[in-house]
Amino acid sequence: MAATKIIDAPRNGHEMAPLNTRARGDGTHGVTIVLTAPQRNSVQSVDIPGEPDRAAWSGKMQFFLSIIGYSVGLGNIWRFPYLCQQNGGGAFLIPFMIMLILEGIPLFLIELGIGQRMRLGALGVWNTIHPWLGGIGISSCIVTLFVALYYNVIITWVFYYLFNSFRYPLPWSTCPLNGSGFELEECAKSSETTYFWYRTTLDAAPSMDEPGGLKWWIVLCLLLSWTIVFFIVMKGIQSSGKVVYFTSLFPYIVLTIFFVRGITLRGAGAGLMHMYTPKVEKLLEPTVWLDAATQVFYSFGLAFGSLIAFGSYNTPKNNCVRDVLLVSVCNAVTAIYASVVIFAILGFKATVNVDRCVAGNTDILVKHALLPFKNASSEDYETAIHKINATEFSLLHLSECSLSKELDNAAEGTGLAFIVFTQAIVELPGAPFWAVLFFTMLLSLGLGSQIGILEGMLCTLFDIDIIKRVKKQHVTGVVCLFCFIVGFIFCTGAGEYWLKMFDSFAGTIGLVVVALMEMIAVIFIYGHERFTEDIYQMTGYRPGLYWQWTWRYIGPVIMVCILVSSIVFMVIRNPTYGAWNADLGVVEQKNYPSWVMGVALAMILAGVLPMPIVFLMRSFQCLKVDLDIHQGSIRRNETTASTKEMIDNDDDDDDDDDENDFSGPALGGHVKTQSDFSEDDEEDKPMTMRMMMMRPTTNANTPLKNLGTNHLNVPTSRKKNYRKNTYDV
Repeated sequence: MAATKIIDAPRNGHEMAPLNTRARGDGTHGVTIVLTAPQRNSVQSVDIPGEPDRAAWSGKMQFFLSIIGYSVGLGNIWRFPYLCQQNGGGAFLIPFMIMLILEGIPLFLIELGIGQRMRLGALGVWNTIHPWLGGIGISSCIVTLFVALYYNVIITWVFYYLFNSFRYPLPWSTCPLNGSGFELEECAKSSETTYFWYRTTLDAAPSMDEPGGLKWWIVLCLLLSWTIVFFIVMKGIQSSGKVVYFTSLFPYIVLTIFFVRGITLRGAGAGLMHMYTPKVEKLLEPTVWLDAATQVFYSFGLAFGSLIAFGSYNTPKNNCVRDVLLVSVCNAVTAIYASVVIFAILGFKATVNVDRCVAGNTDILVKHALLPFKNASSEDYETAIHKINATEFSLLHLSECSLSKELDNAAEGTGLAFIVFTQAIVELPGAPFWAVLFFTMLLSLGLGSQIGILEGMLCTLFDIDIIKRVKKQHVTGVVCLFCFIVGFIFCTGAGEYWLKMFDSFAGTIGLVVVALMEMIAVIFIYGHERFTEDIYQMTGYRPGLYWQWTWRYIGPVIMVCILVSSIVFMVIRNPTYGAWNADLGVVEQKNYPSWVMGVALAMILAGVLPMPIVFLMRSFQCLKVDLDIHQGSIRRNETTASTKEMIDNDDDDDDDDDENDFSGPALGGHVKTQSDFSEDDEEDKPMTMRMMMMRPTTNANTPLKNLGTNHLNVPTSRKKNYRKNTYDV
């Protein structure tokens, strides 16, 4: 017989009300079920084994490469070098490293650790912590969908450039000719690479109000990119885990090849000096610190749900703290390494442009007898230039040849990859070879990040019971087909304008809000003590003061600062986009149309509103799908192996150690099977919620057809006494 213990169990506010809490006055008693968590060092922690048949990494290397391929993406190539250049050169590394330590690494461990602890996707994790938090998973999935839509368009453009890289000479190396044998005016006014990007590749429209039709070559490349992504992720990590060996390692091989080639080029040293010369006074500007925090946040891919999904495929005893530190160091080193490669080659390009500028000015000076001959020394050239006043300089149509000015023109994003860097590649001997290498590297980086983005979204979808019943290939196919169709908006002449709008609005405020709510949910609702204990149980390492302070205070403050400043900048700075002016051959800044701003606002709200909506609807139980949130919470915990042990009869002193092990399979504990129970144990076992619902009525007057009814029936017969037992485990 089990001993009777009366306790006051702590309540979280979402447990189901007791079935019967008082004697009924007729001699019968109700059954009170109180489930309490096992005690570990005075920290309550519920063992949640997650899905017993969940997929797992085939090895540690596969997990590490997958997370590296996801975290190290295009932003390390075309965003970080630009930020270094604009925000104080080498001095920018100071705020970047500070934000990496105070913001990126702590939130990184929260996502990876909670995924490994729960062994569930983003939706399942937040529902398990508290049903009212389920909206965090939905918001994360929606924002991830928006990002996946436009991120694959970048891969589309890379495909188009990669195919054209096999042509000799490269199609962006010269301007096309008109019928008279002269260069096209649009190309002559801009440059060869700029013309190829805006006219040949995009066939850019004059504005978002005049998008033009679909560009069939972009549509075909978009179809190819989504098809490849589908075949990579259609079976989850069973298929994508094999591809990461290429997508993660190949970019480093290419970067090393470019590094060796770049530092041997003329002008490479000037490019590196220009980039990394520290401008300490820049650190006094708040925007520099904001840029550093934002770069750290997006370079890790936080709040997408992908890190939670990757962590859920780990073994329960995996050392996630070590993984977080290794990936963080690798991410930072890769960004610095890539910026060295980029600016070494951009220094070469700037030097070549300056030499061309000087040669053009020399011809003009010789023509006007200001220089004796074309092969004059650089000292003679400088002397002649200094003798000319500003008026004469303009009348002679001389150009200003400045190396620093050329290096200051370095662009970010698509401008760096498809305009600036392609111009540098043209100057290299064997240009097609370097073009193929460069765009294959971009393709690998893009696919690695896209795999992680989709894995996070699909893992969230498969936390939904209805979708679980459908084959993974079918769900993945539907998602990719939907994204391909919606992606037609990026295949018009205004495709690049739409991509910049998505990048500016869809993946900014929504992601920061989700990240802030994730930190609040884990540290203040799930409990920082409980999460600390979970990390200790999984890794043997107990997070100390650094983790506690960054989780509880510093991290949330930084997130709030990023969120507030992002909103303020959007309100103060009138959002604009760069539209191509074919007549002038330049990019002009234009205001977004009002209807486009309406679409942007709708995307922001779509990524944020699910959190308060789910909170309100579940707190007031106004969703028919959630017939009883409290009951669902109890039923979820009841079906775990750890709860089976909690409700087991634990007063038998002859049981072996496994019987007293409260750690579920997530922590390597014992999992009970049907053979562990005897028929005698079944009679003494306290009733679970499901057993009470399925228990047949014992009243003798009850007809046979009512046996097994799915209602809570109270026995009225006094022939059998019922025990009122509350089990304290």
